[in-house]
Amino acid sequence: MLIPRPHRLVRLPGRFPLGPGTALRAGDGAQRAAALLRGYLGLDLPVTPDGAFVLALDPALRGLGAEGYGLTVGRDGVLLRAPRPAGLLHGVQTVRRLAAAAGGASLPCVQVSDRPRFGWRGVLLDVARHFLPVGYLRDFVDRCAGYKLNVLHLHLTDDQGWRLPVAGYPLLTEVGGWRKQTVGDGVPHGGAYTPAELRSLVAYAAERGITVMPEIELPGHARAALAAYPHLGNVPGRRLPVWERWGVCENIFGVHDEVFDFLRTVLGETLDLFDSPYVHIGGDECPTAEWETSPAARERARAAGLAGPRELHGWFLRRAGRLLLDHGRTPVCWAETGAAGMLPREFTVMPWRDAAHGLAAARRGHDVVMTPHRSTYLDYPQSDDPAEPAGQQPGTVTLADVYAGEPAPADWEPAAAARVLGTQAQLWTEYAPTPAHVDHLAFPRLAALAETAWSHERDLADFRRRVAAPGTTPRTPTKEERP
Repeated sequence: MLIPRPHRLVRLPGRFPLGPGTALRAGDGAQRAAALLRGYLGLDLPVTPDGAFVLALDPALRGLGAEGYGLTVGRDGVLLRAPRPAGLLHGVQTVRRLAAAAGGASLPCVQVSDRPRFGWRGVLLDVARHFLPVGYLRDFVDRCAGYKLNVLHLHLTDDQGWRLPVAGYPLLTEVGGWRKQTVGDGVPHGGAYTPAELRSLVAYAAERGITVMPEIELPGHARAALAAYPHLGNVPGRRLPVWERWGVCENIFGVHDEVFDFLRTVLGETLDLFDSPYVHIGGDECPTAEWETSPAARERARAAGLAGPRELHGWFLRRAGRLLLDHGRTPVCWAETGAAGMLPREFTVMPWRDAAHGLAAARRGHDVVMTPHRSTYLDYPQSDDPAEPAGQQPGTVTLADVYAGEPAPADWEPAAAARVLGTQAQLWTEYAPTPAHVDHLAFPRLAALAETAWSHERDLADFRRRVAAPGTTPRTPTKEERP
């Protein structure tokens, strides 16, 4: 009962036993995959020159691409091959699933030839609205790896909280990391990660084939940063608390030089912590009223040759993006109307409103990661059942909605479709204050997104059968944990 559905799978008679006597033969470059396999199976699995379970890199398998693999399980041996290390890691996940379905004592004999449809298969986890401990993040990474997802997008800063440590600006977490209450509940909430925790998470994810992409929101969604350092805003001397409500806050970064000195430091330390080739800088939902009434912002717009303060949105993003491009990293932005059309082609964009915005961005020459909210936003309720916990409104995003999502619609012209890197789910946490809530929202819909991103052929009825099989959806919360 594999999820995502492999490109090709043939079942064979017999089983390969797993136990203390099973030995691995790991070729050059396969040691990391061998270590991961031992951990998942909970067996010592010694590495010997004549081990019956072979893991090997084979560059000749170019047809499998950067992440594909071939797996043959026979009665007397197992051969897992891939052209690149990433493929071996995905093959290990398939072995993990096959073993779990058999109770861990054996593997069914199969032949699998597998490769992903898209190279970007991700999930956003919003730790800014509600802080999630790093131990949970590691657990979440393991479950994402089981579905062959390869990007964990960490939304680290927003109006309601700042979770990223920045040595040059300690008040970002000491002040910006805490709010006194949430929508009038009277309960303080906050938290922040240490550099060691984030580096450890990045390494842990990499061992499982997942890249952790950080997101630093700008120029809007900045209230937590402004609470810590008021001089970064548009009203000199004004002090604001960390925002205690949801929605779009009107307070945004200013456009004076001190703000870009701040961003240079923040993004520099972000690059030190995260090795992702992509860094997300938010970019959407940026009210410009403060710029329109700020003498300094109006003067900045005039000096930059802009038609007015509203055009500072695109100007700000271009300048922030250049800080990343100069360090060899690719800036990523949410794409909606307005500033998205003013971004350089070097920006990768995530269109969240609908597929039409994705098509427009691709036609402008942007690489695109498709994130339309009606098929990828998991903060919406899964159903209209009265017992379903509160979620984003209006409407629902069902398992079938996620499964029907198409990253590269058939009516797009080939040049635009070729710009689609892949897709990802978004798990915003306004309505998910605990890990149990996150689990409830994520699973099994995240499995549907994973199959949409990986599999070349899809069948909803078959998927429903597989996702309902025991052990297919990892760690279902207990009744006591359910939100």
